[in-house]
Amino acid sequence: MGETIVLYPSPLRGHIVSMLELGRLIRQRHPRFSVIVILSSSSAAAPTPVANPSSITVLHLPPSSATTAEGNQTPFDLARRDTSNLHLALAAIAAAADLRALIIDVFSDAAFPVAAALGVPTYYYFTSGAAALAAFLHLPTLHGSTTKSFKDLGDETVNIPGLPPIKASDMPGGMLDRSWRMYGYFLDACRNMISSSGIIVNTCESLESRIIRVIKEGLCVPDRPTPPIFAVGPLVESKVDGDEGGGDKREKRHECLSWLDSQPSRSVVFLCFGSEGRFSAAQLKEMASGLERSGVRFLWVVRPPPRDASAKSTSGSNDGDDTSIEKFMPEGFLERTRERGMVVKSWAPQIQVLSHGSVGGFVTHCGWNSTIEAVHAGVPMVAWPLYAEQKVNRAFLVEDAALALPLSMSDEDGFVSADELAKRVTELMVGSGEGKVVRERVLAARDGVVEALSDGGSSQVSLAAVATLWKRG
Repeated sequence: MGETIVLYPSPLRGHIVSMLELGRLIRQRHPRFSVIVILSSSSAAAPTPVANPSSITVLHLPPSSATTAEGNQTPFDLARRDTSNLHLALAAIAAAADLRALIIDVFSDAAFPVAAALGVPTYYYFTSGAAALAAFLHLPTLHGSTTKSFKDLGDETVNIPGLPPIKASDMPGGMLDRSWRMYGYFLDACRNMISSSGIIVNTCESLESRIIRVIKEGLCVPDRPTPPIFAVGPLVESKVDGDEGGGDKREKRHECLSWLDSQPSRSVVFLCFGSEGRFSAAQLKEMASGLERSGVRFLWVVRPPPRDASAKSTSGSNDGDDTSIEKFMPEGFLERTRERGMVVKSWAPQIQVLSHGSVGGFVTHCGWNSTIEAVHAGVPMVAWPLYAEQKVNRAFLVEDAALALPLSMSDEDGFVSADELAKRVTELMVGSGEGKVVRERVLAARDGVVEALSDGGSSQVSLAAVATLWKRG
């Protein structure tokens, strides 16, 4: 098998998609390396794109007999459950091949000590951008500077090198309460990442140049050396048959694409919030009212409200619900807007939609896969973050890069009014005021991404640099 690189993503579809793209890129640019992707025994629980290119070997870990604590299982817990089988798999690969490196992500951090015990150099693939990476690398420093949880600091600002000041409550969701098991997992992962052989980031120099420079200068990790940073992206799913969050594969062309064919160029705003993003019935009605008031053409992917009807916006899975979306809309909304709008339940082929010539704007939850898909397509954004590291991404997109317009949200529950949505969507689509700036900046960002990914571009140079380390063993 020769020189081999093993990739071990956590069992989250977005992470698996991104890790597979990294594997494809390694094989394409540096074919001397064999690439093996090991999937957790839990990966089958979520729809995952494991249709495997012939150049990559995909291995599935067997179900583990290990038990974990009762209650909600985080991706960290699922990875911890698989450590024994992972150890066996890596040992077998090392015995049969020249294993040069293991690449893991933050949620598969339990693999770090496993690889260390086998003497395998470990790299982290950070599937989000450099802005979120800065927050993660700085977490151990922030942890040591206070005894309070971020949730208890309220509107106090957190200063992270390279980022605009952000509210403590806008830190990634799993980090908000230091009494949570999840917080401890994140803290351990951040410390291990700092001790790793290197960090591969799904971004490029032109998109986040200042933040990458700050990280490389060691400002985010003031008390220890920062590992080598390799910006090799942004990598977008090469198969254009699904959105960031998954869903069944559609062999036939989705009806929304035919509808877009009939719309004027750059006239449609696309609203989609990933596989986990959903809103209360009250917020859905408010969004519908905002779109109607805006007068803008729209394509809106709507998921049923969470089972906890009191939630304003949350994450969860309820897509098996056969309930008609119409019941969550204001009476007569679909009929009144049918000439200029389309509402799709649960899923749309996001990459294809963003790449369609009729789409001129994107209201997004600021998930990084969605963000880079929009940048790749040159589509400006309105930022509506919901969970995970998305509020950190918003700070970058709105305040640093000017690639998205902000939305004013209720501090209490994140509720967005119809008037606010209408105002921002109109501003984006008409291209007035800040909307004009955002439209211009995203086109420049698109050109920078294309150049970075081309032969001799910064992302290819970074990939060659990390490949040189692997060659040295």
